[in-house]
Amino acid sequence: MQSRAVGTLARMARLTLIGSGLPADDQDALDAYSQVVVTVAEHVTPSVANLRVTRRVRGGRVLDGGGSGVVITPDGFLLTSAHVVAGTTGAGRASFSDGRDVEFAVIGADALSDLAVLRLEGDAFTAAELGDAERLRVGQLVVAIGNPNGFAGSVTAGVISALGRSLPTRSGVNVRVVDNVIQTDAALNPGNSGGALADGRGRVVGINTAVAGVGLGLAVPINAATRQIIGALMTEGRFRRAYLGIGGQQRPLPPRLARELGRTGCVEVGEVVDDAPAALAGVRPGDLIVAVDGRQVETMGELQRLLVGERIGASVTFTVARHERVLDIVVVPNELAA
Repeated sequence: MQSRAVGTLARMARLTLIGSGLPADDQDALDAYSQVVVTVAEHVTPSVANLRVTRRVRGGRVLDGGGSGVVITPDGFLLTSAHVVAGTTGAGRASFSDGRDVEFAVIGADALSDLAVLRLEGDAFTAAELGDAERLRVGQLVVAIGNPNGFAGSVTAGVISALGRSLPTRSGVNVRVVDNVIQTDAALNPGNSGGALADGRGRVVGINTAVAGVGLGLAVPINAATRQIIGALMTEGRFRRAYLGIGGQQRPLPPRLARELGRTGCVEVGEVVDDAPAALAGVRPGDLIVAVDGRQVETMGELQRLLVGERIGASVTFTVARHERVLDIVVVPNELAA
C-alpha cells in the first residue's frame, strides 16, 4: 500500500516537472526528494499525536491550548515539549491520524530541557524510532511532522541549517541552556511544538520546540544527554541536577596558564550565591574553572552536563586558576530545586 502510494505521488510529480520544462536530471532529483519526504511522512505520522490541554490562568479563567507529541513506546509513553503541558491540569486528550482519541496524563516534565513524558490510556500504539542527533550534518534533509489539527498531520521539509545552537530555558529562578539544539529551515506551523523532526530514514532526531525567526525552527536533539533525561522522566517523573550556586561564562585562559595546562579556554566565575555549595567551599568570583573531577571544562555547557544527579551530595573536585595559581577546591553540590 505504502509503495503504491509513493509510486503514484512520484508519477504525479514527474508529470508536473515534465510540464515545467526542467532538464531530466533536475526532474529526477526533485522526484527523489519528494519520494523521501512522502515515505518519511507516511512512516512517522501515525506516531504523532495532537495534544489538547486546559490551563487555568489569573482571574480563574480557563484557556484551551495544545501542541503535538511523539509516541516512543507501543504501551503509550509519549514525548513532547515541556512548555506544551506547563501550567495545565496534568491531563488532556490526544488524537491520532487513524482516528483514535484517548486521554493522557503527564508523567514528568523538565522545563530546563523543554522535554516532557506523557502516558496515553490504552496500548498497541505505533512507536516512532529514535535516532541520534550527534550524527547529523549541516545540509542534511529533515522532515518536521506535527499534528496541530487532530486527525491530519502537518508535514514540512527542509535541511539542517545549523548545529550546536543554544536555547535558553527557565524553571522558576533557574536558567539553563539547552546545548546542541538543531536549527532547520523546515517551517514549524502553529501547534507543531512537541512534534517530530525526522531524518531521511524516518528516525526522530529532535523534538520541535520553537521558531527562531522567519523560516527557521529549533528542535531539542535526541542524543545521549536527552535520552538520559527521557529515561528519568519515564521512571521517576523528574530529572535531578546538581546545584553549585555560581554564574559564569566562557573565556580564554591567560597565555601562561594556557601554555602550562595545554588548553585555551575555561569558565570564569562571575557570581557566587551566598551560602550555596560553591560559596561554602571557597569558590570566589574571578576564579577560572578548568576541570571538574579531572575532566576538562571550557564552556558553561560542558560544566552543566557534568552536574548530573549522581553528583548530588558527593565530593566533587573543581580545579580552578586564581591569580594564575592552580588550586583544587572540593565542593559538595545540593540538588537543584525544580
